[in-house]
Amino acid sequence: MASKVSMPPLPASNAEKDTAVDLPPGCRLSVEKNPSWEAREFVDEQLGDYNGAFLADNRYDYFGLFVRNDAGAIRAGLIGHLYAGWLFINLLWVHAELRRGGIGSALVAEAERRAVAFGCHSAHVDTFSFQGPDFYPRFGYERFGMLDYPPDHKRIFFKKRLVEGVG
Repeated sequence: MASKVSMPPLPASNAEKDTAVDLPPGCRLSVEKNPSWEAREFVDEQLGDYNGAFLADNRYDYFGLFVRNDAGAIRAGLIGHLYAGWLFINLLWVHAELRRGGIGSALVAEAERRAVAFGCHSAHVDTFSFQGPDFYPRFGYERFGMLDYPPDHKRIFFKKRLVEGVG
């Protein structure tokens, strides 16, 4: 018999929707703020194992590209993810003092070069309307979606073909 675990009360607007999760005997639900890197890796690897049966190439690579000063402090960076033929630019940031000098462009170009060398055919990224909605189209990225999020702003999704005729 599965046990029911009650979720903590939701915010007042959703309080009447208090939900329960059916779990097998011997299991419990734990809500963990800032889960450990090991826990994240475990879930990611388990999902990757499942997905592998459906993909011709299930290799993946997480990488970071950083611009550091002489003291080793990060002044700009890009966090990327290569998987299933796609580059995902997860994070891109350039310190305000270094913006508009080509560093962001160079980081994106290097991520794309790395993706093609890995065998990726396309790239995708999302940005907020107050961040880089005009930045990515300059490099051939095309908008394919948008959400009204966060309030009073937009989240904009872009994609780009890196290798023609593939994927």
